[in-house]
Amino acid sequence: IIAVMSNNNCSSSLVVAQRAVKQLRVEASVRRIQVSQAAAELRNFCLQNASKDPLLVGIPSSENPFRPPKSCSLF
Repeated sequence: IIAVMSNNNCSSSLVVAQRAVKQLRVEASVRRIQVSQAAAELRNFCLQNASKDPLLVGIPSSENPFRPPKSCSLF
């Protein structure tokens, strides 16, 4: 029984190690760029889309779903 249990642990460890190696190979094959290039591309994207950013230009009150509710008055 002990020999069977230790054999299962070895095969289980082997499977875990094989999965780790497979994942490391996938991660190693990912195309990478320099941080300076990524920062420049991010900056350009932000500048190009600044006119569409509601945090920068605001939202017209007629389209704002979070505008304060209008008060109702009954006569």
